[in-house]
Amino acid sequence: MKPSRKHTGPIAAVLAFLAAYGFFQFAYPYHLMRREQMDLFMYDWDSIRQTYRGAGFLARLASDFADQFFHLPAVGPILVALALTAIGAVTYRICRHFLGRWPSLAIATLLYAWSFLRETENLFCTRYTLATLGYLALVLLALQFRKAWLKPVAAVLLLAFGVWSLGAPWQKYYGKLWGWPILSYDKVIGLDTEVSRENWDKVIRLSEKDLHMMEASYCYNLAHAMKGDLGEALFNHTQNRSNGLLFLIATNRSVFSNGLAGEAWFHLGNMTVAEQSAIIALQATPRHTGSRYIVRLARANLISGDLGSAQKYLGMLSKTLFYGKWARQILDSLQLGNTPEWVLQGRSRLARTDYIYNTNQFRPVLLALLEANPDNGLARDYLLCYDLLNYDLENFMADYVGRMTDRRIYREAVLVWLGIHNQISEENAARYGIGRDLLDKMDKFFRTPTRYKNTYWYYYLQATSKE
Repeated sequence: MKPSRKHTGPIAAVLAFLAAYGFFQFAYPYHLMRREQMDLFMYDWDSIRQTYRGAGFLARLASDFADQFFHLPAVGPILVALALTAIGAVTYRICRHFLGRWPSLAIATLLYAWSFLRETENLFCTRYTLATLGYLALVLLALQFRKAWLKPVAAVLLLAFGVWSLGAPWQKYYGKLWGWPILSYDKVIGLDTEVSRENWDKVIRLSEKDLHMMEASYCYNLAHAMKGDLGEALFNHTQNRSNGLLFLIATNRSVFSNGLAGEAWFHLGNMTVAEQSAIIALQATPRHTGSRYIVRLARANLISGDLGSAQKYLGMLSKTLFYGKWARQILDSLQLGNTPEWVLQGRSRLARTDYIYNTNQFRPVLLALLEANPDNGLARDYLLCYDLLNYDLENFMADYVGRMTDRRIYREAVLVWLGIHNQISEENAARYGIGRDLLDKMDKFFRTPTRYKNTYWYYYLQATSKE
């Protein structure tokens, strides 16, 4: 049986909702999470009064309130899908006052599609969507008046209210007129988002995609280092010397790269660069209140011992929905004189020397971190891999011999060093814990190098071939 005409609208609405939800949940999931990280909604009357005063206050307040729920993976897509579906539904109701069913459905579909796509090229901004929905709702409300002369009067008054509460639609902050989703961009910000959440398995899965950029290598290396197997997995991913291992914060880099640079330094124990990176990224957020970077600043200052700054950031976070409980627990612990365990662990990794950075100073910084805490396994892996990626085998051996780590990449590098000095033998290899099986594998490598692209031998061979 054919569905009755009265079911056409509900069926279209369900399809519209499923299309929007499916897109933002599965094809474009990180745009909404990233949006939440760029803002901070505080349940504080003074903050609300100062932030949302002036024209367009209602659209800004409603959008920021909704954006905080993007912190939850499935809730964000549901909210956006509901808003987009509502735009189509209200447009259909308006058009039905003047047109037939199918023309009205066509116009509603076009406006739904325009609202859907216009902001997917950038980070999806709910303010534009909610303002569009608000104006349509005001028009529909005006059409509900039965007397003909009241309709235009109501429309003028309601639209004037819309300009005041939602913002004038001709203002530049209403964004581009048209856009198109860039799926590869979502993968990039997905890497950054999962790094901030320390979901290392997801970082590895995302970085193994076909992303030919240093940021992907950086995130891949950090994730494996945090899992403790960087010495095994290093060359399973593209490496371009040490450029993908540690980033220098510099003016010629993008805000995205500079914001990402502090992630590795934070876990290594260098709070100076971690804080600098977070401040740079924070300044690039719309109101300089990105939740992700305020959390990082709070954590970095707690570890470095600047409790005054830490309490300032924790005070902001304590007034939020999703970070409030965490911040209040830490503030209560500090008042009682109790220091959280993760703060104590972070302080044990702090270097005793600070540095003014340039491109040649990563090695002494890593050495300083190890001098402060010889058990800092992350710093040791980064130092050894930094040496290897820069073909610095002499320094590698000096760093490695003191505390040898049973990792494949490191043992392969030892054999290269022995070969350079014409000392390869079973006896010499055994001194470094290398057995006959790895020597046999090296013999096979020289017969068919391309079968062993994930080895240090292949990486080193490529460099010597170029020379």
